[in-house]
Amino acid sequence: MADLRRTSIDDLGTLSSESWRTFRIMGELVNALDIMNGLDCNCVSIFGSARTKPDAPYYKQAEEVARLLAQEGFGVITGGGPGIMEAGNKGATEAGGVSVGLHIELPHEQDCNKYVRTRCNFRYFFLRKLMFVKYSMAYIVMPGGIGTVYELAEAFVLAQTQRIRPFPIILYDSAFWGGFIDWMRKSMVGEGTITDAEIDKFLYVCDTPEDIMKFLRRLLVV
Repeated sequence: MADLRRTSIDDLGTLSSESWRTFRIMGELVNALDIMNGLDCNCVSIFGSARTKPDAPYYKQAEEVARLLAQEGFGVITGGGPGIMEAGNKGATEAGGVSVGLHIELPHEQDCNKYVRTRCNFRYFFLRKLMFVKYSMAYIVMPGGIGTVYELAEAFVLAQTQRIRPFPIILYDSAFWGGFIDWMRKSMVGEGTITDAEIDKFLYVCDTPEDIMKFLRRLLVV
């Protein structure tokens, strides 16, 4: 608790702002829950780089993954931005499926992509991440950067620590993710900070959109 005897008037204004921010967080959470609870299907989240161009192979493959998901009755959730996110929303929308964008407000990012049909806006990353975890039956992780690794790592930790119901985290393209998995087995397992069994339990690698669907059909019931 702040010691008011040592707090200036200016500091009190800052403390008040921090307290009132709680209500903004609550409002954002309630709005997102209302929107997401209105979905009438099971959803799969697609992650990947925002920098991937529409003519890139990974963009086309993410689009195909989303199209196949929509045809199987799954909704597709992305971060709502460009690159792989856009590809996911595009594939779902053009297949007539549910296309969700959890769009974060950032100073230098582009607006939500035009293929999003159900949109949630967020100021706070932690609320956005909650929606991904709460409403996903699986994560499909396309090639991406640190943000993509961040998303898969958080889901891994929550499942590992039994804070959520475990769901499959599918890494797309063994050529891209193989080195990452090898490093985990060599360095992390080698140091005893994780086990091979944990890696095998939560992470799966697929190399084609069709492989992803075969895998999901075995594990999930729509």
